[in-house]
Amino acid sequence: MMRQNLLTLIACFFVFQSFAYSVDVTTLGAKGDGITDNTAIIQKAIDDCSARQGGTVEIPAGKFLTRTLFLKSDVNLHLQFGAELLGSTDLESYHKVFPNLKGKETPALIFARNARNIAVTGLGTINGQGAHPNFQHGNDSKGGPRRPKIIYFMSCNNVRVQDVTLRNSAYWTQDYEKCDGVIVRGVKVYCHSNWNNDGLDIDSRNVVVSDCYIDCDDDALCLKSDTDTPCENVTVTNCVLKTNCNAIKFGTSSYSGFKNVTISNCVIDRASEDHIRQWYKSYPWLGTKDKTVVAGIALESVDGGLMENVIISDIAMRAVQTPIFVRLGDRKRTFSKQISRINDVVISRVVARSESKVACSITGVPGGDIQNLTISDITLVTDAEVGKDEIKMEVPEAIDKYPENRMFGSILPASGFYIRHADGITLSNIKMITKNKDERPMFYLDDVKNFVQTGCTFNGAKPTLKKK
Repeated sequence: MMRQNLLTLIACFFVFQSFAYSVDVTTLGAKGDGITDNTAIIQKAIDDCSARQGGTVEIPAGKFLTRTLFLKSDVNLHLQFGAELLGSTDLESYHKVFPNLKGKETPALIFARNARNIAVTGLGTINGQGAHPNFQHGNDSKGGPRRPKIIYFMSCNNVRVQDVTLRNSAYWTQDYEKCDGVIVRGVKVYCHSNWNNDGLDIDSRNVVVSDCYIDCDDDALCLKSDTDTPCENVTVTNCVLKTNCNAIKFGTSSYSGFKNVTISNCVIDRASEDHIRQWYKSYPWLGTKDKTVVAGIALESVDGGLMENVIISDIAMRAVQTPIFVRLGDRKRTFSKQISRINDVVISRVVARSESKVACSITGVPGGDIQNLTISDITLVTDAEVGKDEIKMEVPEAIDKYPENRMFGSILPASGFYIRHADGITLSNIKMITKNKDERPMFYLDDVKNFVQTGCTFNGAKPTLKKK
């Protein structure tokens, strides 16, 4: 991990400093009345700054309506306190400037490709106005014109996004794909305007995320691997993550994999709003009674990629359905002929309060074992009440099914950890407390080799363990 820390420090060092040249867009005729289309003026300011080999485009207080802005090399888009960029609600205008979208590409309000030394900074707000009826409302799997993200940077070097507030995206809030050297610091996200409102998506290398506050409907912090290069050398620390889906998630896209990742000192909690998911209504068998986080930590490698050298520590979570969900599946193999792999993962110092009956799980598939995973110093508190008649010992393999804690259609036959198809699992100092009677054993093992359990307790007593 020393190599990873060195690389992330190098990424910090090379992000550019402030430029001497700056331009206030109102001096060029931009109007912060929330009505005037300022796209041409702001874009010209960006282009001019880039041509000068560096400059800052200042957005002062006011509401500035704009269509897509293309950020260029050596430019800092700076939103002053009280400034608000309002994204256009004309969906056709986005598709006019993104006519050749490929694969999973989407339009965006702030976009850059192959740029270097770019930044979005300041105490202002970017509002995607994603609740507008012009944008399709429904999961992206249902099709329809692709909705815009707020920030989308592709194949860029030395990126900084700092202090801004991002609100009401029509799709994912921010996405960093195939970039090298990314810093996201002090960013506030509030997105409950539409489906697929991820808070922060990372598919890049040499990344530092810190001091962010994310409150969103879909996955809060999501590491993805959609391309032929892995998501690697990533450090995340000191963040608050509030969501109706997964808080810390690797995947679902996992084609190349995830390498050298550390996540620490984060707080996970239920989202402030829940207009879409309402799991307690959609899946009553989960046992939830209020809005909840699906999984606090969800590590998923299901598309042929390799997940290795991952350390997650010092996490406090509450209002979660499942504190820890680790899944190795075999869904798609695009860049690899091998089955997915999960090796060398450490999770430690977690305090979690669960509000559902769905246990933590560590599951591979036949021919694909999860290897060398250590979980230590964990406190699990659950209010689940489970009788013997609810326990189903047979759990389907679901080899190519979309990974999610409810994917097996079962609460799982363990109160603490259900573990299947794994080799080299160490659980130490896990303290589990059930607020109500739970008839399941704390651990249930199926095709598990080299399992070590030390210092674990179940309601203050020796833990129960069942093997298939």
